[in-house]
Amino acid sequence: MASKNAGLVVTSCCSLAVVLILGGCGQKTPHEALESESVSPPVTELPHPGQAHYLAQCASCHEGDTYKAPHRSFLAMMAPDAILDSMSGIMTTQAAGLTDLQKQDVAEYLAGRSLVSEVVSYPAPVCEQADLDMNLPPRQAGWGVDLSNTRFQGAESGGFSADDTGKLELKWAFAYPNAIQARSQPAVAGDTVFVGSQSGMVYALDAQTGCVRWTFRATAEVRTAIVVSPWEAGSAEARPRVFFGDILARAYALDARSGELLWKTKVDGHPNATITAAPVLVEDQLLVPVSSLELVPAADPSYACCTFRGSVVALNPESGELIWQSYSIDEEPAEVGKTSVGTAILAPSGAPIWNSPTIDLKRGQFYSGTGENYSSPADGRSDAIIAFDIKTGAKRWVTQTTSGDAFNAACLIYFSSNPANCPEENGPDFDFAAASILVELADGTDILVAGQKSGNVFGINPDNGEIIWRIQVGRGGVQGGVHHGMAAAGGVVYVPINDMFYPEDLTRYTYEIDPRPGIFTLDAATGKEIWAQPANYVCPDAVKEYCDEGISAAVSAIPGGVIAGHLDGRLRIYSATDGKVLWEFSTLGEFETISGETARGGSMSGSGPVVADGMLYVNSGYGIYQHIPGNVLLAFGLK
Repeated sequence: MASKNAGLVVTSCCSLAVVLILGGCGQKTPHEALESESVSPPVTELPHPGQAHYLAQCASCHEGDTYKAPHRSFLAMMAPDAILDSMSGIMTTQAAGLTDLQKQDVAEYLAGRSLVSEVVSYPAPVCEQADLDMNLPPRQAGWGVDLSNTRFQGAESGGFSADDTGKLELKWAFAYPNAIQARSQPAVAGDTVFVGSQSGMVYALDAQTGCVRWTFRATAEVRTAIVVSPWEAGSAEARPRVFFGDILARAYALDARSGELLWKTKVDGHPNATITAAPVLVEDQLLVPVSSLELVPAADPSYACCTFRGSVVALNPESGELIWQSYSIDEEPAEVGKTSVGTAILAPSGAPIWNSPTIDLKRGQFYSGTGENYSSPADGRSDAIIAFDIKTGAKRWVTQTTSGDAFNAACLIYFSSNPANCPEENGPDFDFAAASILVELADGTDILVAGQKSGNVFGINPDNGEIIWRIQVGRGGVQGGVHHGMAAAGGVVYVPINDMFYPEDLTRYTYEIDPRPGIFTLDAATGKEIWAQPANYVCPDAVKEYCDEGISAAVSAIPGGVIAGHLDGRLRIYSATDGKVLWEFSTLGEFETISGETARGGSMSGSGPVVADGMLYVNSGYGIYQHIPGNVLLAFGLK
């Protein structure tokens, strides 16, 4: 199974991406821990045959010296066959000096696994009826169900409420081949589930059976949610589109009925730019947030840190052409000093945008939260909520909630042997990773609610950015606080808290409260806590090193309840009234899938549960950052 290769390193040294994902070289993976308690004798590793060819032909560009060349840390997250294809495509000239065998060696060296491992032994069955059901328009507008990002699915389009939870049962399971994580949130439209994968494959699956209507292969992993353009029910002539982004910062549009590529656009030329959040289709524009992993190469003391600035890009949804790009940081980075080893310090930098925009049509603006600065000095745009004009991208207001946050991988004691590039501020790394929510209150006024990795949740005046209330819900930390998404319904905000213990926490933070992993509710008008439901610890001994009870994944609300996937693999539906657990299903372990392949469930993070037409869809598997890998999409329906 693909998950057994989690963290496999076939080189004589660890890539930066592998160290960041696993927290170090040579660690036993969670699945290996489940399957074997024996300890293998030490093995003397020889240099991989692709290493020398990479260093001779590729490293000068992919180690940070060429502006538009993706850093090696990105290449390590690509499938080996995709890397190989690029050497006969866009990189033909650069690879001209390599034989076919040498190209294969380079591809396997960079990806950390063999080309043989990419063979799909169990292809999923193909649907007899390939077209969409045009009587069923999209059930959600991207990441948050609606443009306000409430993540609330009503009974009419969702098809069930908390009262129906006792009728839920697993209907089918789909294996993502050659994957250790499943983090692309599905979209449902036309009785079809659209979802991306770690391999870069995008699938259109029958919503009731999981059979495949069509597939499309993107250049690299698709971790964003899928967005489907709306259409009028029954319109046989409509040609809806599917939008998403990949980890190499390419945005795509496909024909939703056939999977045909309509356009592909690189949204940012920075070599470490990436797209992690769902784009939003609004007012004849496709808004695409841009984040980055430049904090990873910054661990190298010879790397001049840093030059990336977060942004939102507006594209023409028909052609993919750029309309405007608005940066979180207005100024271009310039040299402001030298590190202890003489490398240039470039600032201001960072403030990536990890989350999907929250749309406010009433005010003609949208809201995006930013992450930390990458270099000193920290500025006023990191760890902030920014209001942008929808038509032009101009900033209307900026509200920073944590000042002085500059951080990169050089600050991690387990990651970097030389902290020369660590900014003077050294954290705390308190991103706004989750999308904010625009909540309409009982009196007709609006409030913007934003949750942060610090564990704080804020109520903000959308007219001017003024903070109306602030409450410390979770402890916060490197993997603490609010991660990927809250939900809201009826003036109540559902707040998932992760608060996972992380080695860096001991040296970086002084905490005001104890960890509070679990689900909490707040009154959107006042921030007052209504009820709290801490998560109990149930991790099996075999994977306890990789298992945590917190809620990192986005949560989703339904009438009378909220659905949450935990890092320990539990999928739960909580009562909206008092937090009582109404239904629970463990996604850990093996599942027989529609293709006949055995897939595994693991930690749940990133994407949240999706409800549509009486079905519940959820990904399980998050084989990065010391969590439990997996590669399965689970579909539940009513008995």
